[in-house]
Amino acid sequence: MSDQPRVARVLAALLASMTTGAIVLMALGNNPPSAGPFCLSTYYRLDPVERAVTSRLTPAPNRWQCIEIHYSGTKAGNLEQLASLSGLANPDDLNCHFVIGNGLGAADGRIQTTEKWQKQWSLTTDLSWYGTAQTIRICLIADAKTTLPTDSQIKRTEALVESLCRKFNIRPNDIYYPRTWR
Repeated sequence: MSDQPRVARVLAALLASMTTGAIVLMALGNNPPSAGPFCLSTYYRLDPVERAVTSRLTPAPNRWQCIEIHYSGTKAGNLEQLASLSGLANPDDLNCHFVIGNGLGAADGRIQTTEKWQKQWSLTTDLSWYGTAQTIRICLIADAKTTLPTDSQIKRTEALVESLCRKFNIRPNDIYYPRTWR
């Protein structure tokens, strides 16, 4: 009988904390708090990284020797929007192999493959990157000033890089991240 007041207090505290949590979640609406290092609910909605790595053609084992990750320079977008912003009529002309969305245009962490990856084509070299004809280029939707990569983008980029390194025997020294990467 002496435990009844204690049980009542515990139940009241539990009810109050659940109510407070529900109010906070409703206030956030469609802007949930950062999912932390790993969030299963959003992760399961994305295609597996292995599906993104596959292409229509089977590349030679030594076809790719380097990976470069860079920012799009935009706050939002997806494959089609990046092409349009770059003045390209076709997304197939983008100078990257993969685009990783940030939730503003493409799902957060979604990996979009370009036609150049599907056909295993090299990219055109320009002064804005370190690559060669054997470089895989990954574009993150972010401008690195006001819009930084999301946790999901970082995790998916790391998973994509790991998968590409495993598949093509790319050494860690041959992976180039942006200066502002974590």
